[in-house]
Amino acid sequence: MSVRQHCQRAGVITGLAALGGFAFAGPAAAETEVDRPSTFTSAFTVMATPDAVIDPDGNSAPGEPGTSGTFTFMINSDEEIICYDITTKGVTPPYQSKAKTATHLHEAVAGKGGPPRISFPNPEGSGDTRTSKGCLKGPFTTGLPGPDGADTGTGFSLKQIEANAAGFSADTHTSAFVPGAVRGQLKAIPVGGVDTGFGGTANQGQETSAPVLGLGAGAVLLAGGAVVVMARRNASGRA
Repeated sequence: MSVRQHCQRAGVITGLAALGGFAFAGPAAAETEVDRPSTFTSAFTVMATPDAVIDPDGNSAPGEPGTSGTFTFMINSDEEIICYDITTKGVTPPYQSKAKTATHLHEAVAGKGGPPRISFPNPEGSGDTRTSKGCLKGPFTTGLPGPDGADTGTGFSLKQIEANAAGFSADTHTSAFVPGAVRGQLKAIPVGGVDTGFGGTANQGQETSAPVLGLGAGAVLLAGGAVVVMARRNASGRA
């Protein structure tokens, strides 16, 4: 079964099975692939580079030289939906991770390791540029057990990102660069009047403490403290 098929079939709770007079609950429901919501509560971008990779022991590890990655996340935390628009350049498959995919959102500050909380479909495509785009609704799973034996996505909420974006990173792992080919930290995107990268236009002149976004038409990058909009209409672990 492909990762995308897994996501589409996720969200179905395994039925209870009776054995010796006892009932055992199946695993918690996993994320479901969904349509884009009409509004978002926050937006974030990641500029991922090979020099930011950290190994499981917390040491700097070499990523894949000459590569880069852009992760744009649009969140509706009220509905527990995250839309992702991921592009890597120069990252060479095959992917490799103990999690169910090799492209993750980790709860990890800059320079430190941390567990994956969301597992995204790996970027695909031919040539130097590969992409992955869609929306997932929680609860989220990674397929990787933590120290307590529970999936590292168990209990995770998107509101945690909104409360502390700097405490999260995104990366992708390959067989040649298992600690990570590229990695970067999340940064909040100023949302008022900015194209969001998911089709429609952000609400104009909105001045609220928690802006609600509409859907936009280009991918958003945060570079040098400024938002740069890149059109992508024709573009196609750490664990």
